[in-house]
Amino acid sequence: MLDLPIISDPKPKKPSWLRVKLPIGEEYKKVRKLVDDYKLHTICQSGNCPNMGECWGAGTATFMILGNVCTRSCSFCAVKTGRPPEYDTDEPERVAEAIKLMQVKHAVITSVNRDELKDRGAEIWYQTVVAVKRDSPTTTIETLIPDVKGNWEALERMISGGQEVVSHNMETVEDLYRKVRPQGKYVRSLEEIKRIKDFGKRTKSGVMVGLGETDDQMYKIMDDLVENGCDVLTIGQYLQPTKMHLAVDSFVHPDKFAEYKEIGLSKGFDYVESGPLVRSSYHAERHL
Repeated sequence: MLDLPIISDPKPKKPSWLRVKLPIGEEYKKVRKLVDDYKLHTICQSGNCPNMGECWGAGTATFMILGNVCTRSCSFCAVKTGRPPEYDTDEPERVAEAIKLMQVKHAVITSVNRDELKDRGAEIWYQTVVAVKRDSPTTTIETLIPDVKGNWEALERMISGGQEVVSHNMETVEDLYRKVRPQGKYVRSLEEIKRIKDFGKRTKSGVMVGLGETDDQMYKIMDDLVENGCDVLTIGQYLQPTKMHLAVDSFVHPDKFAEYKEIGLSKGFDYVESGPLVRSSYHAERHL
């Protein structure tokens, strides 16, 4: 196996392969106006996604329901943390109308964690997917769902609205969970993916690199995901959203991402999207 280079020092500088195009163009402006007019949240904005210009320029966006304040305090995430306000029961209709107006062929919907809610927000999830399917029956849907903390009844409601793909991100390797996802549990997230698969859905998960993981740890999480029924894997470079968040340990070379893709496919994934700027919903329409 190749000993591929990474850039690692106390304060690594962002390399040339992480350059991002500024959001421009008429399609970008159109999507931005729809998001603003319908008072919607997108993970593109809340999560500082580096692909916002490309995706919005192509007329697509990942909608974030249940507000933009999360009950978790993951050390990698740019989404606000705190006590969320009461959720908006009209949100499913607004999301459905926006997707219809955008004429989206494949819609991605995600949410913040709502641990304070008994059903983890499952009913709003269900109503949103049902409303989108009602207004845009030919649109396929991927839902990127949070950790339900073992509330498997809520999980079933969350994924029973008719979506084709259900994604739940592992985010990082098992040995880094306490540092990266302090309120998450590696085994519990694997079980969530297994239950989604057993429910009959196409399953997907995402992992970040550049946090200090080793190759062996990456191979282990690939094996664990395949064993628990994960069909699609995305791998992308972690980028520090602010100085208050976890620092980047290393910038992984594109050749290493290519190697991870090859190994992932050999382990049994149907599809692997792997690259420095890859995020969970990047090229999501291909993952069907």
